[in-house]
Amino acid sequence: MTNPAPGLTYAQAGVDIDAGNAMVDKIKPLVRSTRRRGADAEIGGFGGLFDLKAAGFVDPILVAANDGVGTKVKIAIESGIHDTVGIDLVAMCVNDLIVQGAEPLFFLDYYATGKLDPDAGVAIVKGIAAGCVESGCALIGGETAEMPGLYSDGDYDLAGFAVGAAERGSLLPKGAPIPGDVVFGLPSSGVHSNGFSLVRRIVERTGLAWDAPAPFAPGQTLARALLTPTRLYVKPVLAALKATDGILALAHITGGGFPDNIPRVLPDDIAVRLNLASFKVPPVFGWLAREGGVAESEMLRTFNCGIGMIVVAQASKADEVEQALRAAGESPVRVGQIIARDGEPVVMSGKLKL
Repeated sequence: MTNPAPGLTYAQAGVDIDAGNAMVDKIKPLVRSTRRRGADAEIGGFGGLFDLKAAGFVDPILVAANDGVGTKVKIAIESGIHDTVGIDLVAMCVNDLIVQGAEPLFFLDYYATGKLDPDAGVAIVKGIAAGCVESGCALIGGETAEMPGLYSDGDYDLAGFAVGAAERGSLLPKGAPIPGDVVFGLPSSGVHSNGFSLVRRIVERTGLAWDAPAPFAPGQTLARALLTPTRLYVKPVLAALKATDGILALAHITGGGFPDNIPRVLPDDIAVRLNLASFKVPPVFGWLAREGGVAESEMLRTFNCGIGMIVVAQASKADEVEQALRAAGESPVRVGQIIARDGEPVVMSGKLKL
């Protein structure tokens, strides 16, 4: 009679519950740092709570958004730099809330990996907490999933979920832009979190290692420079919205660039004329274009090219809007104007300063 095979455990199958619990204990102080009115930012329950009345809302409309970081996480994984992609995760969600005039209230994350590395996990959550603090939203929950066989050891992916609110009647876009209205651009911090499949192919073509000096960013490694996190536009834009009623629409420039994102907030009979020579293009984009032989049209549809947020302002209040944005710490650039549509919704003139 043969002896029965010894019984298996979950840990032997590749899932370490104790490591997951240890990570939760380590991130609790980070989560508590995101407390705000309406949420105590405690984790460990089966669901997160938020009190809209305590947050000061009277007749709110909820606005929800979810997003990820895309293949930018591959650079974090391969370079071992995990402390910034969490900021990207928050930014990609809350920047989509603010374009609708909503104040971000709370955030939840999903972190999936093949084998849990508690140190990497804590670094990721540290970035998430930093993004939440900067955008004024509470981190009220999340999920860490260890899935051997689905992800290779060391690989992970992230998803974020954000909910915001605006008082009824204050949502954007509002009214309808008319020819002559002014279009501002708010500068980006670099590539943000779009186009990294192309970025990685270009880096592969150059043969540079992630720890090599970045040709476009003196004093930084290539990985650290490319992992510069997505800018959070929440607090300055919210401040400007409170200071002036001249903002008609906002557009977050993500995948698809200007041609695909600006039309999402415009009526069908309205177009935007952009002057591509009106704004500064960060050096990273010139390097990507040269090393990858990427045409200007492809750059414009893949990357933000230096403008991460578009602001459409009523012509008679354009100066007021510009002043409000500057008072809130932004550096708005007049990049174009609204025109009657006769063809494409985004008409571009000039050349990028690559």
